[in-house]
Amino acid sequence: MFNLASRNLYLCVGVREDLTTFLTQVLRGGVDVVQLREKGLDDDARVKAARLVAPICRDFDVPFIMNDSPELARRVGADGVHVGQEDVSVARCRELLGEQAIVGLSTHSNAEFDQALGQQATYFSAGPIVATPTKPGREGTGLQYAVACERRSDRPVYVTGGVTSDNVAALVAAGLRRFVVVRYLTHSRNPETSARALRAALDDALSAVAVEPT
Repeated sequence: MFNLASRNLYLCVGVREDLTTFLTQVLRGGVDVVQLREKGLDDDARVKAARLVAPICRDFDVPFIMNDSPELARRVGADGVHVGQEDVSVARCRELLGEQAIVGLSTHSNAEFDQALGQQATYFSAGPIVATPTKPGREGTGLQYAVACERRSDRPVYVTGGVTSDNVAALVAAGLRRFVVVRYLTHSRNPETSARALRAALDDALSAVAVEPT
């Protein structure tokens, strides 16, 4: 079973024409968790993409997580699943995938996080701390919400919402430790260079607050 406590840079990526090339580049650059998040395609298309992603993640010893569906996660042999507040329950994910699987749960408010702490999730996400096109219609939760989640949690918390190589040091200084990245890499003209820049900035920031970098 993967230890997420030592993994700080979590990529969410959808299906794209250059998926295998892109994924290899960002993994070389330092991404250490990958989620395939694709809500606009049918199950067969998602499975087809997952079967491209899974072996690349294995080659880099990086956990591969499917979004929303524990059934698809089991079907493709993923390491786990990530679910939102309106998706299948964490308990159902455990029933389908077992105790060793990674199960992530999204939270967007203090009440949701309170409830999440009582569930058998492996990790939580908190945010988005700022409004983002990847979560249309959802307002930003603000930085302090994510910081409070980090301080209260007994499990890893991944913060969503606009992380870049320019702002990650300030976010770490505020008390955050793990980050979900989307647009900074998926919109980059040179994904490997961007991933390396973000990884370096993150590791430097963690060192500065006396947290051992991964």
